[in-house]
Amino acid sequence: MPKFSKILIANRGEIAVRIIRACHDLDITAVAVYSEADRYSRHVALADEAVCIGPQPSAQSYLVAEKIIKAAESTGAQAIHPGYGFLSENPKFARAVDQAGLVFIGPPASAIAMMGDKMAARAAMQKSGVPVVPGTIEPIGSETQCREVIEKIGLPVLIKAAGGGGGKGMRVVQSVAEIERSLRGAVSEAKSAFGDSRVYVEKYIAEPRHIEIQVFADSHGNYCYLGERECSIQRRHQKVIEEAPSPIVDQTMRRKMGEAAVAAARACGYVNAGTVEFLVDGEGRFYFLEMNTRLQVEHPVTEAVTGIDMVVEQIRVASGLPLSFKQDDISISGHAIECRIYAEDPITFLPATGRLHRYREPSGPGVRVDSGVVEGDEISVYYDPLIAKLVAWAGDRETACARMRRALREFTIAGVVTNLDFHRKVLENDKFAAGKLSTHFIEQNYSGPDTPDLPELQLAAIAAVLAEHRSKHKAFSPRRDVGSRWLDFGRRMGLRTG
Repeated sequence: MPKFSKILIANRGEIAVRIIRACHDLDITAVAVYSEADRYSRHVALADEAVCIGPQPSAQSYLVAEKIIKAAESTGAQAIHPGYGFLSENPKFARAVDQAGLVFIGPPASAIAMMGDKMAARAAMQKSGVPVVPGTIEPIGSETQCREVIEKIGLPVLIKAAGGGGGKGMRVVQSVAEIERSLRGAVSEAKSAFGDSRVYVEKYIAEPRHIEIQVFADSHGNYCYLGERECSIQRRHQKVIEEAPSPIVDQTMRRKMGEAAVAAARACGYVNAGTVEFLVDGEGRFYFLEMNTRLQVEHPVTEAVTGIDMVVEQIRVASGLPLSFKQDDISISGHAIECRIYAEDPITFLPATGRLHRYREPSGPGVRVDSGVVEGDEISVYYDPLIAKLVAWAGDRETACARMRRALREFTIAGVVTNLDFHRKVLENDKFAAGKLSTHFIEQNYSGPDTPDLPELQLAAIAAVLAEHRSKHKAFSPRRDVGSRWLDFGRRMGLRTG
């Protein structure tokens, strides 16, 4: 059994609930941290102990490493699980946890730092023989340099931020005339989003699939891959629907991608759970994209098809135990699909807020719901609008899709607009049913209004402030008006709204 008797969870929402349950399965005391907005949240109610770490804004609570470490020390926790998001991929936090004499349930800070720098990661992958998209491993500092690279690898190309992800600091260059504007935009956005203005150039792959490999490593030198996840259904470079296994991956391809992922993990001295992400072109060639040095949002689909509790395994590995399985023990059984249920407009994909006046989760054979909410909870402007992760498993993909459609029909949410209807439409799409996917699937099949340019967002935010001011003394409406949703989005974009 793991050596820990008490673990602090440095997160909130559904992932905090997930980790608390794993702790309880191991008879480990779970300590929650919470902001003032989350005082009555589900993860706090399920934890054995809870510590308030500050006001609602995450910059004053969940992102303050000193407060989290102090909470762990004051409660006698021996380890900290970061979940995903917030500080989970912050090497300074991982290092601070170690220096405080606590155990960080995740990879070494050095591995986080290496894989967090996209150019350093590309260089390490090239050295280790892992396929990478043709491009640079040094920052591009001028239009002239960019033109020289393009002459070698050809158009189109991507200009990408070295220090971040999520589509920020990224520009597609289709013609020479676009180089100056795209380079300037990518550098500016990278600096604003990540505090790092470095960008690099790589070949743009048309109609790629996004397929990732789950890896696990322990401190005894054991490395395994747990199969792949298909993550091609994305909007604005953010995953929406994931499944395991991928419709196009056979045993030979799985082994090749798995071995490449293990090589990537070895290259950075990785320990614990991690995910190596690849782009796959139309010919089945795969290229390293990045490594996520944490537990992924979509880990439940891997759990469903392998039978491995990944959070329990994370805790075991962090306590110094070897992996409880070997590569030959891993087998893929059936098919699993995950739909991320967000509070957001299903057409514009802009985040929404509101109170869950009615909330009923689906159930039945092969259905799993990971959520951090209960009926009556408020979906606020302060945090990610993820309400729940809905997972359906069956013996084959067709049946899993049918089961997911049934579960989506059963899911009842009132009081806040959600993307439930969007998921239903995707699951009914003939191309999706046939497994004909790419990262452009949504934009090609579900065209909606584009996100307005920044000046329009500013105007919308100002209008929303005025509307909110006029109505702030009125009774609460379960369905937020369009102006309020624009205000929410404006705040998330960092606009000045008051």
